[in-house]
Amino acid sequence: MKVNKMNFTFSSVPENVTITRMLASALGAQLDLTINELEELKVAVSEAVSNAIIHGYSNHPDCFVTLEFEATDEKLLIDVIDNGCGIPDVKQAMQASFSTDPERMGLGFIFMQSFMDELRVQSEVGNGTRVSMVKYLKSNHSSSH
Repeated sequence: MKVNKMNFTFSSVPENVTITRMLASALGAQLDLTINELEELKVAVSEAVSNAIIHGYSNHPDCFVTLEFEATDEKLLIDVIDNGCGIPDVKQAMQASFSTDPERMGLGFIFMQSFMDELRVQSEVGNGTRVSMVKYLKSNHSSSH
């Protein structure tokens, strides 16, 4: 089985969210995802990265986020890791419209859950958060696209 792994560590600045979207899209295109699946992948990755920057690090640009991709023949695994403040109540944070920032809609985890096949959030207050997402790859796409 072929495995392709990539790790990217970058400054926690909002400009890098766009770059992570492009990285996810480029990798997804190699995996023969549909246009719709590529869009969903980009949204899921950018939401997780945005959460790390905005909530994990409170927009402090001197911190770092790590994005890990692992692609096999069957699935794409994506981890977004920060060493920020952590999430006190992961279950609460994953509910629709919950946000610690009144300017935000609180739909990030909802998008990640609906666009990816699996979503796991591990977090420890004061030690950061790891958001793990899995997208299963269909061995043969239907001819609907």
